[in-house]
Amino acid sequence: MHITEMDQFEIMQVVENATVGRLACVHDGQPYIVPLNFVCHLGCLYSFTTFGRKIEWMRANPKVCVEFDDIAATNNWQSVIVTGHYEELTGDPDHVDARNEAHALLSKRAEWWEPAYVKTVIRDHVRELQPVYFRILITEKTGHKAMK
Repeated sequence: MHITEMDQFEIMQVVENATVGRLACVHDGQPYIVPLNFVCHLGCLYSFTTFGRKIEWMRANPKVCVEFDDIAATNNWQSVIVTGHYEELTGDPDHVDARNEAHALLSKRAEWWEPAYVKTVIRDHVRELQPVYFRILITEKTGHKAMK
């Protein structure tokens, strides 16, 4: 097996074709990672979720990264890390266009709202469904791939 760095075109192919990325954020030195659906558009990753730990933590520390991968076999894979800055797309007038764009981009995919907007029970408590749209302003993209 041979592992090499990916060029920016290869990286963007993985990001644009991926349906799920693993969002990582940190609060008070504690990392947290969760899978989410993303859409890449004009230098940003757009996503949708409900309020919870990840949103609390990203509001406190907007520096995040997202990992995307394409794994065909143990010796044939691609892995991309996108670093960036979290920006919540609220209902404020300044965010209306970006929020609408996020919704339009995400809704092109089947079942784009799952699992973020389904009934969730945690420790016998039903989570309130508060939709949160956000984007990650991409600052850096790196990737590696393995081939036979």
